[in-house]
Amino acid sequence: MHIVEIVKDVFIQWGANWVLWLLFALSLVSLGIILERWWLFRTKQDRVRELSGALEATLSTGDFPAAISTLEKRTSVGAAVARAGLRLAPQGMTAAEKGMQSALAIERSTLENRLAFLGTLGNNAPFIGLFGTVIGVLLAFEALSKTQGAPSGTSQVASNAVMGSIAEALVATAVGIGVALPAVAAYNYFQRRIASILADAEALTNLVLAYVSARERNGGA
Repeated sequence: MHIVEIVKDVFIQWGANWVLWLLFALSLVSLGIILERWWLFRTKQDRVRELSGALEATLSTGDFPAAISTLEKRTSVGAAVARAGLRLAPQGMTAAEKGMQSALAIERSTLENRLAFLGTLGNNAPFIGLFGTVIGVLLAFEALSKTQGAPSGTSQVASNAVMGSIAEALVATAVGIGVALPAVAAYNYFQRRIASILADAEALTNLVLAYVSARERNGGA
C-alpha cells in the first residue's frame, strides 16, 4: 500500500475530534498560565514614585540599613534590585552595581517564565486548527466518494455525512483561531508589563547608585 494511502487511512480512522480536544486542553493550560502570570505581575510591580521617595528619605541621611528595612516587606522587582545593591553598598559602587545586575537578571527570568508557551501557542494554534480542517476535508472527500453510484436514499445519507465533515473542518479552524487570540493578546500584554517593570527597576538602580557613589566620594561615611 502506498504511504499516502496509509496516512490517509489513519487520518480517516482517527477523525478530527482529537484535534479539537487537543486545542481545548491547550486553551485550559493557556488560561491557567495567564491567571498565574497576572497574579505574579501584580506582586512584582510597585508604585515607583512612592518607593523612590521612601528610599530618598532614608538614603539622603546616609542610613543605608534603614533603606534596606524599607524594602524588606516589598516584593516588587524594583525593591528586590535596590535591596541587592544596598546590601553590597559597603563593598563599593562596583559591587553594588554588579549585585543589582544579577538581581535584575533573576527577576527578569522570573517574569518571562512560561511566556514562551503563550507565544508559541498563539503562533501555532491556528495551524493545529488547520490540521484538523485538512482531516475534515479528507473525511468529506471520503464520504463523497461513497456517494458515487449509490441509490438515492443512500446518497442523501452520504451527502449529510459530507456536510458534517465539512462543518467539523470549519469548527477546527475556528477553535484554533479562538485559542490563539487570547494567548497572543496575553503575551503582548505581559511583554509590555515586563518593559514597564524593568524600566521602574532601572530608575531605582540609578537612584541607589547615585547615593552609593556620593557615599564613596564622602569617604564611606
